[in-house]
Amino acid sequence: MTFPDYQDAPMQPHFHFGLHAEHGVVARPTAAITSHLAAWYLEREQFEPVPGRGDLFRLTQPDHDLRRRARQTVHDLRRHGFTVHADLSLDPAETAPPNAPARANSAAERLARIARAAAARPPQHRVNAPQVASVPVPALGAHSSAARRAR
Repeated sequence: MTFPDYQDAPMQPHFHFGLHAEHGVVARPTAAITSHLAAWYLEREQFEPVPGRGDLFRLTQPDHDLRRRARQTVHDLRRHGFTVHADLSLDPAETAPPNAPARANSAAERLARIARAAAARPPQHRVNAPQVASVPVPALGAHSSAARRAR
């Protein structure tokens, strides 16, 4: 029996994200996800249903860092395994800020410090450290002869 190869088939997105003139950032779930599950995820990402449009959700508080929050939502949904189609301005893969320049050899320097620390002996295990002799402690209830004479 042969099975069709689904890896090459284009996957229908679960969500579409875009900019709307009246509602700001909007999300529309597709038929690839149940409406109940889509609403659950979108509401946790601070989206609310648009009144009168059961298939459309808008980002709450549109005057509060709208694009960053929309990009974060797209990122979060993708991280949960959903396929998301988004406008270029809302797609974190397309609008990610450039990476900060990394320190040269920072990973190599860190590994070298760890290796030096692992190779060094701690002070209590040094070869020439003086040995501390332990003094025997008498058991409870045992009286020494000096204690008996003092009575």
